Amino acid sequence: MSILAWLVVGLIAGFLGSKVVNKSGSGLVMDIVLGIVGALVGGFIFNALGHSAPTGINLYSIFVAFIGAVIVLVVYHAVFRRRAL
Repeated sequence: MSILAWLVVGLIAGFLGSKVVNKSGSGLVMDIVLGIVGALVGGFIFNALGHSAPTGINLYSIFVAFIGAVIVLVVYHAVFRRRAL
């Protein structure tokens, strides 16, 4: 995927993942970063399960990135919530 496609898919996945996990966005930059990391995690998981990796801006890529972003956000909030206590 091109860098622009990664940014768009990352933004969409990170934004949707933030809305699901913590009911509010984490900010534009953090949503993009967590979405891109989530896309990588989701791509790795789906690849390990025998599915194809994300390719371009389409619903499948957004779905894979969304699943990865939710996983990354749950871990992210679990780690930083524990540190705050």
